[in-house]
Amino acid sequence: MFSPDSTQNEVKRVELKNEAAEPRERAFLWTFSQRMVILVLLSALLVAAVVRLLLNPTYISNPQPDYPGRAGELQDRIDPNTADWETLTALPTLGPKRAQQIIEYREQVRARDGHDIVFAKMEDLLRVKGIGVAMMNQMSPFLIFPAPPATGPAELPR
Repeated sequence: MFSPDSTQNEVKRVELKNEAAEPRERAFLWTFSQRMVILVLLSALLVAAVVRLLLNPTYISNPQPDYPGRAGELQDRIDPNTADWETLTALPTLGPKRAQQIIEYREQVRARDGHDIVFAKMEDLLRVKGIGVAMMNQMSPFLIFPAPPATGPAELPR
């Protein structure tokens, strides 16, 4: 039947159900003021990054150009047909040993064939032992090759 103890038990059950239904506040790692300071700092960092981006725009082409933008303005380009080994060592990635090999190859071909121009184009350097495509590409802005002899149109007899 009805007893006062059963009523108290019913009240306790209802209170427990109500507590379970109410959402509890989550325990945060930082206080509200600490979260606001972090928010302000992150906002300032974002604003600084956007301002820097807008004031310093940079465009990098893809793919990269074959020659540097100012490669044609170089005053001291080197002709491998006439340069001595000290001059050739000034080229990037070319040490004294490789420069000496270029000189030796040039002298061998001149003695064998009698040509003054051994290196008529950039690809002729690939015949020297130890020079590959990568090294040739790195040296290309600093080298100059003689222009091929101009052959005009043959004159027809009149």
